[in-house]
Amino acid sequence: MFARIAKHLKIDFGNVSHTERLVSTAGGALVIFCVIVITRASLGPAGTLLIIPSMGASAVLLFAVPHGALSQPWNVFGGHIISALVGVTCAIAIPNEIIAASLAVGLAIGAMHYLRCIHPPGGATALAAVIGGDITHALGYQFVITPVLLNVLVMLGVAIAFNYLFPWRRYPEWLGEKPQPAAGNTRSVSQRTIEHADLVYALSQMDTIIPVSEHDLLQIYELATGQVSQRQLQPGQVKQGHYYSNGAFGPDWCIRQIVDTSPSKDTNRDRVVYKVVAGAEPRSSAMLTRTEFARWASYEVIRDDENWKRVDADKPSG
Repeated sequence: MFARIAKHLKIDFGNVSHTERLVSTAGGALVIFCVIVITRASLGPAGTLLIIPSMGASAVLLFAVPHGALSQPWNVFGGHIISALVGVTCAIAIPNEIIAASLAVGLAIGAMHYLRCIHPPGGATALAAVIGGDITHALGYQFVITPVLLNVLVMLGVAIAFNYLFPWRRYPEWLGEKPQPAAGNTRSVSQRTIEHADLVYALSQMDTIIPVSEHDLLQIYELATGQVSQRQLQPGQVKQGHYYSNGAFGPDWCIRQIVDTSPSKDTNRDRVVYKVVAGAEPRSSAMLTRTEFARWASYEVIRDDENWKRVDADKPSG
C-alpha cells in the first residue's frame, strides 16, 4: 500500500549516500550564515527577512542539486538580478500592489526564459521587490545591488569553494566534464541496450541528485539512439567522388573521398577505394567494402570555401 502511494506521489528513494546528504546540509547552512551576516551589515536586522527566503531556495539548488541546469552560475546570477530589476520596475511603475506583484513574477519568468537563466528562486526575488514593504521601496534600484547582487556573489563564491572540496561534486558543472572518448571506441558501446538495472547502477555511482526521473533518462537515451540510427550512413549512400567524415573530434577527425568503386551484389565484394583528404593520416588510401566504409563514416560532407560542411541528409548532395 505504501509503495503504491509513494509511486503516485513520486517519492524518490534514490541511492544518494548519507555523506552526500550531510554535505548538502552543511553547505546550505554555511552559505545562509554568510548571506545573513552580509545582509544584516548592509540593511540591518529588519532587512534580513526581506531577501533570505529567495536565497534559501537558491541554497537548496546550489548544494542539494549542484549539477542541475537550474543551479548553474548564469542561472543563479541572471535569475536573481534580472528578476530584481523587473520587480523594482513593477513596484515603481504600477501603483496597485496586487497587479504589480503578479506582473513582476510573470515578467521575471518571461525574462529568464528569453535570457536563458531560469532560476525558480528568482520569482521570489521579483515578488519581494514589490511586497517587501517600506524598506525595499525606499531602496529603489539600489535593491538590485544591495542586498541582491551582494548576496548572489556570496552564494556563488561559497558554492564554488565548498563544492570543490568534494571530488564527486563539481560546481560549476563544467569543472566535472570529461574529454570525449575517441569516436572509434564509441559506436559499439552506443549500440548496446541499456537496461533499467544499468541506469540505477550509474545513478548510484554518481552519488548526487539528478533532477530528471529514471523514466525520462531512459526516454532521452532511446530518442538519442533512435536519432543516431536514423542518421547512420547506409552502404547505398556511399558514392564515388563524394566526401565523408567520421564525425570525430581532435586528432581522430578525418575526411575521406571515394575515388573508385567496384560494385557487386555480393556485399563482401562490393568495394570502394578511398583517399584521406583531411585530418588523420593525410594522403593515405585504402580499400574497404562499401558496408565497412558506411560503418566508419558518420555523414557526408562538402567543401565550403576553407571549411567542410555537413550535407543535409534530407537534401541531395549532387
